[in-house]
Amino acid sequence: MNKNSGEKDVIVFDLDGTLVKSKLPLDREMARLLAGLTREKKVAIIGGGKFSLFKWQLLGPMKKERPKLGNLFLFPTSGAAFYRYKNGWKKIYELRMAGSEIKKVREAFKTALSKAGFEDPKKIYGALIEDRGTQVTFSAAGQLAPLSVKKEWNRHDIRPKIMIELAKLLPDFGIRAGGLTSIDVTKKGVNKGSTIKKFIKIIGAPKKSILFVGDALFSGGNDYAAFEAGFECLKVKNPNDTKKLIRKILR
Repeated sequence: MNKNSGEKDVIVFDLDGTLVKSKLPLDREMARLLAGLTREKKVAIIGGGKFSLFKWQLLGPMKKERPKLGNLFLFPTSGAAFYRYKNGWKKIYELRMAGSEIKKVREAFKTALSKAGFEDPKKIYGALIEDRGTQVTFSAAGQLAPLSVKKEWNRHDIRPKIMIELAKLLPDFGIRAGGLTSIDVTKKGVNKGSTIKKFIKIIGAPKKSILFVGDALFSGGNDYAAFEAGFECLKVKNPNDTKKLIRKILR
């Protein structure tokens, strides 16, 4: 653990794999720990889902723990949107994709999946390709696939092949792997590094006050952009590892 983690004023978390298991809500202990952290620090969370998913994954489980909502900052769809609490949750910005852009990305996914040898699973849980307004997301077994199904598919993960093909077709977009089965496509330049830069300008926080926490802080990982942007980062293995960090900060 980082010896200086408790001295940071702003803690920024990745969501899936860091605070929760893929597309699942906070467990009771994590909800309690995060709520406690908001009473002492500013807390920002960046994830690939829509704001409606954030409400289910984060805000619902935290409600009973009485978080200080004014210190909680939410960045759905990989940071392409920003919400903060001021007498209710307010959208601060949203980098929406144009209809023509969404159509282009959908067509690129179809071509890339075919060239990479992707085969539709026998059972699909929800949409394979979802338009989230600010992001188009492919999930190999469907957006609502159970964690066990995602883990099984991830054993033979072909997303690197798919992303190579996508990069040829979509040079002017941002392309990242997320979670166990997803690929997220946004406007170019939308990533966790650029998101945190915008965030600290909005709240007036110095760069040295930030600690980013994520499970994919390796080259090519969807958290790596925070490291590339020069922010102090801490890699965790899973939500249990994150709980240990939060407990340490709260001591």
